[in-house]
Amino acid sequence: MTIVDTPERRQLRELTRAFVTKEVLPYLDDWERAGEVPRSLHETAAKIGLLGIGFPESVGGSGGDLLDSILVTEEVIRSGGSSGLIAALFTHGIALPHMVAACDDGLIGRYVRPTLAGTMIGALAITEPDGGSDVAGIRTCARRDGDHYVVNGSKTYITSGVRSDFVTTAVCTNFPGSGSLSLLVIEKGTPGFTVGRRLEKLGWHCSDTAELSFVDVRVPVANRIGPEDTGFLAIMQQFATERLSLATQAYATAQRCVELATRWCRDRSTFGRPLASRQLVRHRLAEMHTRAEAARVYVHDVAERVAAGEPVVTEVAMAKNVAVAACDFVVDAALQLHGGFGYLRDAEVERHYRDARILGIGGGTTEIMNEIIAKGMGL
Repeated sequence: MTIVDTPERRQLRELTRAFVTKEVLPYLDDWERAGEVPRSLHETAAKIGLLGIGFPESVGGSGGDLLDSILVTEEVIRSGGSSGLIAALFTHGIALPHMVAACDDGLIGRYVRPTLAGTMIGALAITEPDGGSDVAGIRTCARRDGDHYVVNGSKTYITSGVRSDFVTTAVCTNFPGSGSLSLLVIEKGTPGFTVGRRLEKLGWHCSDTAELSFVDVRVPVANRIGPEDTGFLAIMQQFATERLSLATQAYATAQRCVELATRWCRDRSTFGRPLASRQLVRHRLAEMHTRAEAARVYVHDVAERVAAGEPVVTEVAMAKNVAVAACDFVVDAALQLHGGFGYLRDAEVERHYRDARILGIGGGTTEIMNEIIAKGMGL
């Protein structure tokens, strides 16, 4: 059976579709203009079990695995949601896994369970203003002072950084740029921890993004995730899941845009004939569909291998790049087929066109993925 073939996963798909139809679609345009989704959406998603998919019941999750998480992501977008909504509502997918993997009951009780219950929002802070993809070069420092760390530094491009109650933060526990990293959970409201400003973006408008500043912030040692100086490995171990999520967002966005463009070309007439009656249009739609489906099949194949525990770092990078390339082609073609209407905010395809641009940047740029692939080739 494939990811979508089991009865349980078909029910999960139906649950997700119903959630999007009732709780998202009537309000998504308003959230786009407000720049964030309401906290109540997290609680609603938690009550029906969607927020905890992919997290074990032992930590307050709903069970399931990576493949179930991929299914939910895919169905949210296919049902009319967006990758920006995924970023906003499921930020805990990158904020919590390190705590769960460390099996720290204290952190799980204080942060994981409330977040999966929808009463807290978490974020992950790795990127720095002058760091980009250079994780090992992180300069935000944490100096040990008795039972606390004193944190100084800054982070940027932090998804859900405005609304979050806590931030899983990568810090250097040696000298700046040494690569000796640790992860600390830093609570909003801690003296010296401030949200610098809400960042305005090309896309993902309903997903708030922030700059963060840390000035002599005292963080309890109990808020460290795992042993000191193990942060780099912890971050690397979770990258596969994040990159596959972004790959899923990419191929699902492509699939949704194929559906939107096909519907438009069947209904829209020019010179007395439906657009879909013209060979050029039919062939363009066929190429869009082919690229989207090929990306979906490959991402599913790699995800199944990751879920089975195979070390497929190169394949994950290829899956992300393949899906992003398919998405880039399809969203551009879909907007073009919509003509002038596709350029308006009233058109769903316009939102997907904007949102898609981040997918080749987040979680490791296309260029970084190519470097990983090249290394996998022995180059």
